Amino acid sequence: MKAKLTGIKAIIFDLGNVLLNLDVEAAIHAFRELASGAPELDYRQAYADPVFNELETGKITPAGFRRRVRQILNNPGITDAAIDNAWCAIIDDIPEHRVKTLRKLGKKYDVYLFSNTNPIHVEHLHNEFEAAFGIELPSLFIDHYYSYQLGERKPDVRSFEKVIQLSGINPEKTLFVDDLEENIAGAEKAGLQTFWLKKGMEFSEVFPAF
Repeated sequence: MKAKLTGIKAIIFDLGNVLLNLDVEAAIHAFRELASGAPELDYRQAYADPVFNELETGKITPAGFRRRVRQILNNPGITDAAIDNAWCAIIDDIPEHRVKTLRKLGKKYDVYLFSNTNPIHVEHLHNEFEAAFGIELPSLFIDHYYSYQLGERKPDVRSFEKVIQLSGINPEKTLFVDDLEENIAGAEKAGLQTFWLKKGMEFSEVFPAF
């Protein structure tokens, strides 16, 4: 299945599971390794803690996030580095063929990035990407928007409205690409064209070569 780009001038890409491979099980394992005196950690319940949304919307600092993680894991002695390493275990890689596809798309369209993420993950990913490719990740986009900087996260329509306002794009001529159906629905409410990258689809195969 190919994305329909007729009449499209700009494309906004999600990050996780669109460009970036994620390894949720690695993060689950890493956090369980840090747990002390706690029952078998249910990562889904732990992730439901408000602190994760608060970090992604800039309502709490990384230091405040780490303090809460120590409470969740019942281990006050965990170092900042250990928490960050466990949290960043979810980040896998951005394959080279996706980077090449982005570069090709950038020659014809205004390409943007919009991700629900947090400063701990962003710093780690940016460093890893630059080490792997010798360029900065933001250089692939006209601009990039992270939820913790916007103060809003997908699928809230307000997050899309902020991106539209900041970028100056015409939503009717902009395609938003995401792997989550609820985010697609939020984007459509904001007037954006959408493409749902469902599980099993490969980003670099969805977009035609130029």
